[in-house]
Amino acid sequence: MPDSKCLCKDRGKFVTLPAMETTRQNKINRLLVKDLTEIFEREFRATFKGYMVTFTKVKITPDLSIARVYVSIFTMGDKDEALKMLKEKKNEIRFHLGTRVKNQLRIVPSLEFFIDDSLDYIEKIDQLLKS
Repeated sequence: MPDSKCLCKDRGKFVTLPAMETTRQNKINRLLVKDLTEIFEREFRATFKGYMVTFTKVKITPDLSIARVYVSIFTMGDKDEALKMLKEKKNEIRFHLGTRVKNQLRIVPSLEFFIDDSLDYIEKIDQLLKS
């Protein structure tokens, strides 16, 4: 999908806008969130004992080769430690993902994990508005 061009109102110039995600990318994003959640509940619950890990969203690249997985981690301990454990297990998680999506995707995307701090951001804004 080529980048779209838009006329900038205040300067009268054409500006290149980033391409929107395609319908296929959106469908795959939802599929990966669902499958990763199920895989995590079945296969990795014992490994991450004491952590509540939620996959909030996935953004897949246009060539479907890399999936950026955003996770919310609720724990009394260190979130970075849980993220490090996820990154260490990413090949095993990718293997289990491949067995589930082998009929929908030709190539199983490589996984990159990031902490989704949007809930913390919302809470901070909420506290600022209340004070």
